Amino acid sequence: MKKIGVSKRKKHIFKLLASALLAAVITFQITEVTALADAPYKTYTVDGYGSVSETQTAYLPYETITKIGDETLNGPTDFTLLEDGTMYILDSGNARIVVSDLEGNLLKTFGEGTLVSPRGIFVTKDHVTYVADRDAKSIFVFDKDGNLTDSFGRPNVPMYGETQDFLPLKIIVNDAGTMYVICESNTNGVVEISPVDNGTFLGYFGTNSTNSSILTIIWRAILTDAQRAKMRSNIPSTPDNMAIDDKGIIYTVTRGEGDGTVKRLNIAGVNMLEASDYDTVPAAIAVGNHDNCFVVSQQGFIYEYNNEGELLFVFGGKDDGQMRIGLSTKAEAIQVGTDDKIYVLDSDKAQIQIYEPTEFTDYLHSALYLFSKGRYKESKEPLSEVLQMNNLFDYANKAMGKALYKEEDYQGALHYAKLSKDLDTYSDAFWEIRNNWLRHNLTAIVLIIIGLLILKFIVKKLDEKKNILDGPRKIVGAIKEKKLVKELGYMFYFIRHPIDGCYGIKWENRVSLLSSNIILLLVMAFYVINKYFCGFMFKTVREGTFDVLSDVGMILLALLLVVGCNYLMCTINDGEGRFKHIYCSFLYSFAPYVIMMPFIFILSHVVTFNEEFFVSFGRFCMIVWIAVLVVISIREINNYTVGETAKIIFLTMFTILIVCLIGFILYVLWAQVFDFLQSVVREVVYKIGS
Repeated sequence: MKKIGVSKRKKHIFKLLASALLAAVITFQITEVTALADAPYKTYTVDGYGSVSETQTAYLPYETITKIGDETLNGPTDFTLLEDGTMYILDSGNARIVVSDLEGNLLKTFGEGTLVSPRGIFVTKDHVTYVADRDAKSIFVFDKDGNLTDSFGRPNVPMYGETQDFLPLKIIVNDAGTMYVICESNTNGVVEISPVDNGTFLGYFGTNSTNSSILTIIWRAILTDAQRAKMRSNIPSTPDNMAIDDKGIIYTVTRGEGDGTVKRLNIAGVNMLEASDYDTVPAAIAVGNHDNCFVVSQQGFIYEYNNEGELLFVFGGKDDGQMRIGLSTKAEAIQVGTDDKIYVLDSDKAQIQIYEPTEFTDYLHSALYLFSKGRYKESKEPLSEVLQMNNLFDYANKAMGKALYKEEDYQGALHYAKLSKDLDTYSDAFWEIRNNWLRHNLTAIVLIIIGLLILKFIVKKLDEKKNILDGPRKIVGAIKEKKLVKELGYMFYFIRHPIDGCYGIKWENRVSLLSSNIILLLVMAFYVINKYFCGFMFKTVREGTFDVLSDVGMILLALLLVVGCNYLMCTINDGEGRFKHIYCSFLYSFAPYVIMMPFIFILSHVVTFNEEFFVSFGRFCMIVWIAVLVVISIREINNYTVGETAKIIFLTMFTILIVCLIGFILYVLWAQVFDFLQSVVREVVYKIGS
């Protein structure tokens, strides 16, 4: 009995092992491969300062479809995902269309014998299939059973272009049956074809613009025809891919278009989207379920944007050969399911990667949807969940600020707008707060001003009768007679009479190195204060970040470079100014900065976007004033003519460039020497230790 029990246990263990082996074999044979809990990539977002930062994982690799039933894909280039869960995959290498469900089960194939080199596919809600076939130079239309019902070739109208070929690559169709086709090498835009009368050419849609710099225009004007022919042609770029939403709005992606890489075009072809963060080699675009859209690059990076073109997430990436799930080799198309899963077609791997949104992303999408529908109060709950998971996620802070603004909670809106660097909401909320403050305090302000005027009048009358201000006047007069105070006060005269001011510096010793260095200290102090503590709308650095030593070092280095190089050039070119004269006149030329910056600083704290002009104009006037004083001081201190002054300024700038270049070369050489010495020391230490 004991031996029989042992035998039964052995058989039971053998069956378990066999079952486990069979399960492993089946796992490798089925079409889906379940992803691990951790993503093989990081997820990034862009904050209000334009900095890329890592954030929570937005989408996890869910599964990969490598085969459709028993059918293997060969170089697929496009696919469409319908709301009922049906996928139409353009199996370009086999010149056919493969239809499957979301689990990768084969439903049917069609198009064999008709298609030649299909590149793009679009399927309507009624399962009517449109295929853009490049080599066949045709658009093929199939019914829901896969039967060919129609085809459209090159439009035979002069407006299309007499020499323009018809090589369709991608296609979308609106509810009216109008076809929008991207054709290879057709830079006129997306070809728009109506299905009536066997295909009526309606024109070109969404043509990309051309950009030429002033330098390029001038250069082309002076070149010969032969030279212009060798230059790069300034013609519009052909879109790479497109998508259409339920409202008939068309989205396009075009490589090399800069800010126009991602577009959302209305019925008139006008772009309504400004995506500031984009991939340089986009492959495809898809419309999401929450007024958002997705772009996938050829390397497999996936970008998600909201309805204003703001980047929410970027994730995914290129597979390094380890065949990790979630990474692509050459992405060709992207689709979004009704459950927010993302499907990416990889032509090199001949498979479809599927990504599942995390809880963090689900909350964000809920907030996106509610906010886009104007349900601001309801959007606060999912936004709070997002901020609980990541209180530094900029878009959530931005949306929360806008939601609070709509509820007239202006202090709360100001707080969240500041966290997300949302200048528009900050300005609007600040305007409301300022308006409320003025409304409640205007009477008190007027009374205080009237009181001060009355007080001034009384003091003036008493001073006339009893000289009550004689004491303060004597103290102020004594202070004004101090040599250093006179030298510092000279900058007010210098900015109004720069020619006479330079004469006073050069021949009358009206200033000293001490007063000049005090002005330098004031310039540095005001620069640092304005950089880190100016009004939020004008701040260029992140809240709470300070690098004062670096700022002071850069100012001193720039001063030494400019003054030193200018003195060197003036000495070589018979300038009459000594180093002290050049140094002092240069610093006194920055007197407008010392005088105007405190007022600009105060103004930056009380204006909104509507009054931004006052701060910008003040800064512009200050810079122009300083530049004029610098030019005049160079001319007067060295007794130059206008032409000689221009020459010296050019030589000074050129010398600064040479000095910077030499400094960079020395830095690189020293870094190499340091690395060499470090490696030698390590080698010596290693040998001694061994």
